[in-house]
Amino acid sequence: MTAPTPPAPPAQPRNPLHGLTLEAIVTALAEHYGWDELGRRIPLRCFTSDPSVSSSLKFLRKTPWAREKVEGLYLFMLREQRRGQARRDA
Repeated sequence: MTAPTPPAPPAQPRNPLHGLTLEAIVTALAEHYGWDELGRRIPLRCFTSDPSVSSSLKFLRKTPWAREKVEGLYLFMLREQRRGQARRDA
């Protein structure tokens, strides 16, 4: 007898973080802002002292409040990019 298939997780079409890895978020922020500016916006040692994606991931995976700040900045960056695109399209 086979185990029943679990139900599929609900789709989250309005959640811009859905399907993104933390690595993708940190990489996008570092490319957009650079490590210096990222460290100024979110003053964490993983961004200010010998920063790298891997060291940041280690810290952020263990520290929920810091991860929330990073996700919030990522959402802010997306909004700013959309606003800039809307201005160019107008």
